[in-house]
Formats: sequence, C-alpha cells, structure tokens
Amino acid sequence: MVRGSALVAGLALAGGLATAAPAVAAQQVKLTAPGLTGHYDIGTTDLHLVDNARPDPWKPERRREVMATVTYPADRFAAGPRAPWLTPGMSAVIDQSIADENDLGVPVGSIDWASAKRRAETGVPVAPGAPKPVVLFSPGFGAPRETYSATVDDLASRGYVVVSLSHTYESMAVEFPGGRLEAALPPGEGPEFMKKALDARVGDSRFVLDQLTKITRGENPDAEKRRLPRGLGWSLDLSKVGAYGHSYGGFTAGETMIHDRRVDAGINLDGAMATAFGFPPGSPYIPGEVTKRGLDRPFMLMGAEGVGPDGKPLQHTHRQPEFDRSWADFWANQRGWKRDLLLSGGTTHMAYSDLQVIVPQLGALVTPEKRKTAIGTIDPGRSVAAQRDYIGAFFDLHLKGRDRHLLDGESPRHPNIDFID
Repeated sequence: MVRGSALVAGLALAGGLATAAPAVAAQQVKLTAPGLTGHYDIGTTDLHLVDNARPDPWKPERRREVMATVTYPADRFAAGPRAPWLTPGMSAVIDQSIADENDLGVPVGSIDWASAKRRAETGVPVAPGAPKPVVLFSPGFGAPRETYSATVDDLASRGYVVVSLSHTYESMAVEFPGGRLEAALPPGEGPEFMKKALDARVGDSRFVLDQLTKITRGENPDAEKRRLPRGLGWSLDLSKVGAYGHSYGGFTAGETMIHDRRVDAGINLDGAMATAFGFPPGSPYIPGEVTKRGLDRPFMLMGAEGVGPDGKPLQHTHRQPEFDRSWADFWANQRGWKRDLLLSGGTTHMAYSDLQVIVPQLGALVTPEKRKTAIGTIDPGRSVAAQRDYIGAFFDLHLKGRDRHLLDGESPRHPNIDFID
C-alpha cells in the first residue's frame, strides 16, 4: 500500500547520487510506450517552481522547490520531438534501482533509455478550443513522477491538462534544470516521518495550483523563465480541478481535498490513507484527516490484490478492514459520491505504475517469479486499458459532466474490474 519495490522505496545514496552513465549491455532492450486512446495529440513541458514563502521541510535552510510536468492536449497540426521517457540523469537512477535483486534484478545498462519516448511532444502549442479541466497527479512514496506516464499521457489525450509532481527529498531523485539531481534523504520511520512527508506533499499540491493560477494571468512562474507552450494559460480551466495518485499519492489526493476546496474530485489508486497503517493487525493505526472526516465531493477507491504475511491472498477494498482499516473508515465517513473498484485477476500494488508497461518488454531479463511479484499475472494490456478507462470515466463524469455509464456497474469490456460498492 505504500512500498512495493525498491523502485517505490526510493534510492538514497550516502553523499549523493551516482550519476555516471551505466555500462551498455551487448544488446539493449528498446521500450515502446503504449498508444493513446483519446482524441487529442499531446504536448508536454516541465516547470521548475520555487515556493519562496515555504522553507523546505527536509532542508529548512532552503526554499521549497518542486518539479512538475504539464501534459496537455496539443494542436494536431503542430509537430515536435517526442519527449524522453526518462532523462539521462533519471535513467541512471532508475537503472540502479531496478538492478537491485530485491526489485527486478535487471542488469544495469540493459535498457536503451535514450531511445525510449513518451507519446507526448515537446515545444508544441496547446490545442485550440475551450479551456480544459486540470488534474494533479502524485506518485507513490519515494517514486518519481516519470514512472507513471501510461495513465498521465492517456488522460491528457482525453482532454485534460495533467500536472504530475515529484516530491523533492522524498522521491528517489528529482532532476532540476541543468541536470542537477536532488536525491531522496535517508527514509525515516514511524508516523511522525510519514505525517511530515504527507504535509510536504499536500503543500506541494496546493502550491502548484497557485502557480497554475499565475499562468492563467499571463505570468510565467518557472524559475528559469523558460518559454511556456503557446496557449497554456488560456487552456487551464481551474474551476474544474481533479487529483489522483498511486499509493501514498492517492492518500495525498484525498488529504489535499480536505485542505483545499479548489479540488473537486479525486481518486486513490491502492493507497492506505493513514500515517500508521494498522497492518499487520495489532500494529499502530493513525488515520488521516480525510479518513476521519470524509469528503463532500466525489472520491473513488481503486484497489489491487496482494499476499499477506501468512501467504494468504488479500484484496484491497473497504470490505477488508483487517488489511486496511483506513479504507473502511473513509468509506463510512464519505459523504460525497463514492465508488470502490478492485483491479483483480492476478494484480499487485505496482500494477498501477509504468512497470505494467515496462516489465513485459524486458522478456527473459526478469524471472517469472520477479515478474509475478512486480506486476502480477494479469494480462498487462487489459490492466492498463482498464485503469485508463475508469480514471477517464471518473473525471469525465465529475469534471466534464459526461456520464459514460462505465461507473454504473461491471462491464464485459473490463472483466478485471470488480465493483465492490
């Protein structure tokens, strides 16, 4: 629910990050991003944002810095180079992480990250037409925003401006302009540490919304004043804002909604909503404010399957309070529209990340046991398609007022989505 692999746990190295170019394998694997399902081509740009009013919670001598990626519907008559999936600096970090035997055990240098591209293009203007709803995305604990492109890019292709965040000094690494990498600090333990991380995330989310408001007024909040995509300001409809996230990012989405009424609807992808989780039974449990109070706005839970310490299968739903009491408590207190969906059929916590796209392309580099642990046994294509459709249907309903009826009940198109409530 919080950490599923070394990729999500983050990479904290004494003295900073090792950023030397990885050794190149004899024949590197080339990765292909899945095609988009929406009607729009998409563009992307990064923002380096500095909160001069907020000391960094992890390094109080510094002002808080945030890197955000804005992915948006693009003018179909414009063309630009496709954005890299990972920059050279971040690819070195990810390579080191997945090489860990506790993760995928893939030898460093086995993936040709230089050729791996997202479906988004850089340097292209925004699509003409009415302003688009804005959706914030927050990654899992310790995870970089770059490892969730499959759902972020697809949601943008469906007519949303999606703003994904990395949380500095908690994300395994954050790359700033000029190639500067800021590594995660050594992770702490206990509810105080997790609450500090949650508060930093909520602060980041609210600050980014403030900066987007500046863009709608014609200002450029980027610290280096890099040129913004043409039309970005008028494309942002900040009267319709959503938030979603994976793992601790899902908790972040709900907790942000407690503190900021600008966010109209949210989704939690398999994340406990507590700073002490109460699992295994008998361990401390400290629920978040969103768990205790619920929301008067729409919120959806999407869980996955797992295996408990006793080897028995688990399903992350509000009906299994012995596994995650926070979902049961939230469900009882939620006053607004709600759904609880389960991605079933052999899934894992990390099925909600880009590992669902990457691992199948690595073939024999990943043992069957490690593949099962990382992404489960579900058909990866069906898994990705279901996530994209239900995330899109939720925001279509609650931000655009378009009911595709996918959320009315189970669908033969997506047999791996179980309606819990």
